[in-house]
Amino acid sequence: MALQQIVEQTVAGLGYDLVEIERSAGGLLRVTIDLPWTAPTSEAVAAGVPEPFVTVEDCEKVTRQLQFALEVDGVDYKRLEVSSPGIDRPLRNEQDFERFVGSVIDITLKAPMGAAAAGQVSATRKKFRGTLERAEKAEGADAAPGWQIVWSDAPKPKPGQKVSKKRAPAPLHALGFVLDELRDARLAPIVDFKGRKAKTQPGFSDIDDGTNVPD
Repeated sequence: MALQQIVEQTVAGLGYDLVEIERSAGGLLRVTIDLPWTAPTSEAVAAGVPEPFVTVEDCEKVTRQLQFALEVDGVDYKRLEVSSPGIDRPLRNEQDFERFVGSVIDITLKAPMGAAAAGQVSATRKKFRGTLERAEKAEGADAAPGWQIVWSDAPKPKPGQKVSKKRAPAPLHALGFVLDELRDARLAPIVDFKGRKAKTQPGFSDIDDGTNVPD
């Protein structure tokens, strides 16, 4: 059985979503999990109820079950690491995009913009960062949901620099896309040092002949 299938079935069987599998140098097998997501109710939004997040205990439970499953199927690895998504969480499917509407994301297109750039950006450009928004759905009942990112090329003011209120705001750019056009999409790894909490909290379990769980 393929590694992807083994891990996905094991993770799903425990009630979690598989976000990503990575093999790294030295035989490290890194598995990222998350809790299944459902759109919050209007009451939960009004009450400011935070999203649940993966805990260290969740990661330990998945680690133990994965160790057993990988051993049964003879998967070769040296060390297994199970963790929650980081600040650069990958976006894999329509539900991920629905969940993170309003967030700043990084996308990489499969092909350069080409003629579609229309002189607004470089025709060879494939990487963009902007705020994720819903776009109007394409015509046809079976058309995939549309998405877009919106950004401004205005330079960020330097620390201590005063910005005139009379200065006209830089124009906004928008890039529409469907998921099949993307090579990669992730939450932008932006750290807010003013106290804003990340949407996902770090659970982590690092297993190597024992358990090492950071504080």
